[in-house]
Amino acid sequence: MSSTEDLDYLQILFQYNNGFLVSKIMFTACELGVFDLLLESEGSLSSDAIAEHLGTSVSGMERLLDACVGLKLLEVEMKREGAFYRNTELSNLYLTKSSPKSQYHNLMYYSKTVYLCWHYLTDAVRDGKNQYERAFGVSSKDLFGALYRSEEEMIKFMYGLNAIWSICGRDVIAAFDLSPFTVIYDLGGGAGGLAQECISLYPKSTVTIYDLPKVVQVAKERFVPPEERRITFHEGDFFKDPIPEADLYILARILHDWADGKCMQLLTKMYKACKPGGGVLLVETLLNEDKTGPLEAQLYSMNMLVQAEGKERTPTEYSKLLAAAGFREIQGKKTGKLYDAILGRK
Repeated sequence: MSSTEDLDYLQILFQYNNGFLVSKIMFTACELGVFDLLLESEGSLSSDAIAEHLGTSVSGMERLLDACVGLKLLEVEMKREGAFYRNTELSNLYLTKSSPKSQYHNLMYYSKTVYLCWHYLTDAVRDGKNQYERAFGVSSKDLFGALYRSEEEMIKFMYGLNAIWSICGRDVIAAFDLSPFTVIYDLGGGAGGLAQECISLYPKSTVTIYDLPKVVQVAKERFVPPEERRITFHEGDFFKDPIPEADLYILARILHDWADGKCMQLLTKMYKACKPGGGVLLVETLLNEDKTGPLEAQLYSMNMLVQAEGKERTPTEYSKLLAAAGFREIQGKKTGKLYDAILGRK
């Protein structure tokens, strides 16, 4: 290997090694409220002023702000009085709490929960199990009991999902023409972000969010306004309780939580409940058939190892599960965004 090749390889390794540092810088700036303060100020501020407003050390804040400039999350202008900082358009759109496309809650969930599980990735690879017990001292026998181990944690997770659907929801709902399906059940629909996209795109449809009672209660209180009559709720555990008849069932980021056996159990149950001519829409991050990527799907599959019981799958793997449950006319669509769609018909 030549010295030039050595340097190129070291630069690649450096970028990967710094991935954790980059994430923590963004998480910290969000948590301290840097982007929110700069949005509210409607102009640039000095590091001293930002540190005073947010109750931090001047030296620590100055270095954090400079790192954010390097990451293109902030812009800096040098004046006679010193350096003054302001948000980039990207930060205003995705990193401030008040933006309709804010990813703040998603980032906080990664910072406070996901990263703690990833600390035990080596153990997860050895054990083949999620790491809630090591990370948080809670049993993972009940997966969502561990995931929703406190109301605060559950709400954080629900906000994070809605943030994702604010960016990707319309693409997966529009991947196929769902207008023939007017009675829709969104299993594990949480805070209703995807349901909102669905009724917006298909005005004749109604969507029922089927989720655990405590999730439904929070969704009603915090996320779905009571005047929205086209979104209703059904409390229950869809593995244990009956699934009502519907034209279409949406499983968005559900099957990747579970091993094949549990996926088959749920899909078979849905097939029996589904109206003739109805179907199921799977929303997942799809792996390439040749295992070459995409990297996002490969990383999510690792995340399923440390946090859940399932994995990300290829279109063929999902199609085989759907076909084994009885579904036919199975089609897959890549959206070009984070999540893709697969539709199966009864």
